[in-house]
Amino acid sequence: MKIIDSLDLIDTVPNGVYIKHEKSEKRYPLHQHQKGQLTYVEGGITYLIVDNVTHVVPAHYFFWIPKGVPHVLRLSHSATVLHSIYFYTDDDDKNPFYNELGIYAASDLVVEMIAYTQCWHEQMVDEQTYNFAFLQALKNILPTFISKNMQLQLPFSDNERMVKITDYLDVNFGLPLTLSDISNHFNLSERSVSRLFQAELQISFLQYLKALRILKAIELLLKTEHSVSEIANDVGYNTVGAFSNAFCEFTGRRPLEMRKNK
Repeated sequence: MKIIDSLDLIDTVPNGVYIKHEKSEKRYPLHQHQKGQLTYVEGGITYLIVDNVTHVVPAHYFFWIPKGVPHVLRLSHSATVLHSIYFYTDDDDKNPFYNELGIYAASDLVVEMIAYTQCWHEQMVDEQTYNFAFLQALKNILPTFISKNMQLQLPFSDNERMVKITDYLDVNFGLPLTLSDISNHFNLSERSVSRLFQAELQISFLQYLKALRILKAIELLLKTEHSVSEIANDVGYNTVGAFSNAFCEFTGRRPLEMRKNK
């Protein structure tokens, strides 16, 4: 059973935990749950879209979606496996972690604990189930990650001018682009371009370009055998050091660490 077909099951037992492990479809349409969702990404990249913002989740990261948050999931590779656990929410007020959307590098402990839950695949587990305390323990350790939330986001807009600019950047992200280059290319003033980014995307041109380059770098690291030096050059960085520092700022890991864990 595909997870999109399991939506009615997820919320049937408020105090229970529903567990699903599956090689996933390429896209899940807009949906929501009345449970907190913990999902570990194995293989490829997952794009989590919430409130018109695309959050990038690399392999070996997990994300947490609070209850009631509408979201779309899009996968970059058909071999991607999503390990999802939908938790009860009656104790969510005890820590702010449970009420914040978050993306985190998975520790070995979390990976092993999630792997163990495959024994409950497609089951609703509650307090009457043997070893339910194991799932409670898994949920209880999640707040230890709260300070390590990775916010690699790409906001988008339906504004026609904004779409043309972001489409252009998506193709030319490796060039040494400046605000002046963009304004000249689209026959707009630099001030107009800056205002457009702030009004439509709520970030600056440079912030958007930096996030886009790191996103592209993640894809290259996980999908190709190009060296880190080649990837740095491909995504518009002059030095490996500058690229590595920017990459670590966004992801919490150095490029080689992410490749090692792909």
